[in-house]
Amino acid sequence: MGSDDVNEEETDATSPTRDHHLLRRPFRTRYPGQVRLKAYIFDGFGEYCDKDWDLIQGNGKKFCWYHVELPKGNQKLSQSAQYLIDVLCPPLKLQDILSLVSNGPYCAHVDGALVFRVNSPGPASSKFTFRLAARITENSVITVSLGRVPRLGFSPVGQSLLTEIPSVESPSPKFGDEMVDRGGIVIKEHVLDFLLTMNHSEEADNPVPRSVSNLVVHVIDTHVDHLEDVVTKLEIGLDSVELDLDKGGFSLKKQLLNDRRFPKMLLDLQRLLQVIAHGEQVFPRVKEKCSTKSWFANEDINSLEELIGRLRRLKDNVGFISNRVKAVQAGLDSWQAEQINRKLYCLSFLSIIFLPLSIITGVFGMNVGGVPWTQQKDPKLKIGNLTIALKSV
Repeated sequence: MGSDDVNEEETDATSPTRDHHLLRRPFRTRYPGQVRLKAYIFDGFGEYCDKDWDLIQGNGKKFCWYHVELPKGNQKLSQSAQYLIDVLCPPLKLQDILSLVSNGPYCAHVDGALVFRVNSPGPASSKFTFRLAARITENSVITVSLGRVPRLGFSPVGQSLLTEIPSVESPSPKFGDEMVDRGGIVIKEHVLDFLLTMNHSEEADNPVPRSVSNLVVHVIDTHVDHLEDVVTKLEIGLDSVELDLDKGGFSLKKQLLNDRRFPKMLLDLQRLLQVIAHGEQVFPRVKEKCSTKSWFANEDINSLEELIGRLRRLKDNVGFISNRVKAVQAGLDSWQAEQINRKLYCLSFLSIIFLPLSIITGVFGMNVGGVPWTQQKDPKLKIGNLTIALKSV
């Protein structure tokens, strides 16, 4: 499919009558380099190509996808809204922008299009803050994400690494050993560690959607994959810490307590649970509203149901990890209490030894001159003692 054909098809594409003359303007952004934009056009038969950012809908079986990737920085929510206004208006209106960029779960029809979002309210720079929103019509999809979502886009490469036959990297050979070359691609250990944290394949392995419903399922699927990746990395990190704790070590336990490692992990898990809860609220409503659309395939409805089930299982898994973190933290608190009790025992033992000595030294160091019953024969002292006694009475 050539670029000239695409431009000709885009010229003939149907678009809303409102702001029709504005859709043909050349695209210029006031924030160059801040927002990443991706635009694709699909022919409905399993082929696609990149296109210009013109926000024109497809016609017939053709449909378009426009994706906005917001930066993961410390910008305010209003700044993100300005980014979207810059790249999506026109043809979108302010109500469309607000429905895409606001925080919290949302699913409704806005200006004739189905809009849903699962935006968590945390700081944009946090790796546990997830924001995904979509505006769906019959021939176009506009999505907005915070940062890069793995496997969301499409990249036409030749062959994936996952389809190759792997080979083990041989250690330093000893003298006299025979090296057997079995062929295959050598996979480094750090590459294997990275692949084991992923629950999905590479970008190039994505099946090209043949309809808007396929594309919607693909967007939600990559969002669930992204959540599973983060949970898997957390679980692997927790396994590593538990293994180090089993080996013992005063300094490691002290450092974990000082760094508040597990309370911070519990906070991150609560943020993940919030994002998963947003998905549990939104995606069933998306499925319900899409089931009434004639252009949404029944098999994609079943795929949405499977994704909802994956989210529920992921929520249970996060709950199990949270219980493990609480158990490890309770063990550290018990260890810290035991250390404090040992120090108090040592202090008590020292006090048992030195308290009688301090009493004896106090008695022998007292100045008893003038005190009654000290066998002092001076009459002046006796009169002084009597005067003190009478005053005290």
